[in-house]
Amino acid sequence: MSLNTNANIERPDDFYQELIDLHRDLSEEQSRELNAKLILLLANHIGDMAILSEAMKAAKKGIEAK
Repeated sequence: MSLNTNANIERPDDFYQELIDLHRDLSEEQSRELNAKLILLLANHIGDMAILSEAMKAAKKGIEAK
């Protein structure tokens, strides 16, 4: 199995809106904590280290360290 980078969310606009709403009224620190918790929950759900490594590499592509 490999990382699926094709559109795969049934209702992407609804997902995006829920994600934005989830962060509403949070401080920057709370928002970062929420993101970390969400990432860990989803990573646990995926469970496959090869897929998780591929996803981390794909996410970092194009982002320069400061």
